[in-house]
Amino acid sequence: MRDYVMKNGNQALIREAIPADAQSIIDFYNVVGGETNFLSFGGNEFTRNPEEYETYIESVAAEENSIMLVATIDDTIISIATINSSQKARSKHNGTLGIVISQNYTGMGLGEKMMVELMDWARHNGITKRISLVTREDNHRAITLYKKLGFEVEGLIRNDTYINGVYYSTVVMGLLF
Repeated sequence: MRDYVMKNGNQALIREAIPADAQSIIDFYNVVGGETNFLSFGGNEFTRNPEEYETYIESVAAEENSIMLVATIDDTIISIATINSSQKARSKHNGTLGIVISQNYTGMGLGEKMMVELMDWARHNGITKRISLVTREDNHRAITLYKKLGFEVEGLIRNDTYINGVYYSTVVMGLLF
C-alpha cells in the first residue's frame, strides 16, 4: 500500500485489489464507462456477477505475473490499473496493461503514478519482460503519457471500435524491459 498526494492535494491510497472490492469495482467500471468513450465498454455495460468477480480477483492475485491495483479516497475507488498475463509458458512474459481513472481525478498525476507502480512491479516480478496496451488513436493525452513512460507505438488496428455511428482505430503500444 502506498499513499499518493494528487496535484489537488487529495490523498489517495494505492493498493492491490481484494475480493471484497468486487462489487465496488463493478460499480466503478459502470460509472466510468459512461464518462468517456475511450474505454472498451460504455456506462452500465460492465455486467459481471460479484461472486464470479471475487473469484477473478483471487485468481489475479494468485498469478505471479498479473496484478490489479485500486486507488481509493475514503474507501471509494477512483482508479483501477491492471496487468493481466497469460499463464502459458510461451507468452507469460508478456503482460497487458489497462488503466481507468474517474473523470473527477484525471489531470491530477494519478494515471502516471498508477502506471509507474505497475511498471515497477512488472520489472521486479521475475517473469514480465514486455507490457503492451491499446488505446484509441485519438486519445492523444493517454498516448503522450505512454510515450513519456517509454512505450512505443507497435501498430494500428483500423476501425477497431464503433461508437455512435463512427469507427475508431486502435493504437497498439509496447514496452520492453
